[in-house]
Amino acid sequence: MTITQTVDIPESRRLVIDVPPEIPAGRTVLAFTPAVDQRSVGERLPGGSPRTTAEAIQMEENRASDPNRKPLSRFLGTLSPEAFGDEVTYQRSLRDEWD
Repeated sequence: MTITQTVDIPESRRLVIDVPPEIPAGRTVLAFTPAVDQRSVGERLPGGSPRTTAEAIQMEENRASDPNRKPLSRFLGTLSPEAFGDEVTYQRSLRDEWD
């Protein structure tokens, strides 16, 4: 069962929730998702939000041709070898956390 209710979060960030009697007692998951006006998403995202594939390709071409763009390779070697130890061992330890 899913119950959806849109509420306004006050500045205090405190809500009091009265649970309807249709919801059984016991463990429950509450999910908070900010309501987003889809028309304003592109205005709030950095660089805007493309509406078509062609627009996305054009945006990426413009970004790639920017003379002030710095390559990611400038970060190579910024961490000391002791930061994570052996790279392969570190990567395997991260993958071991997956199911």
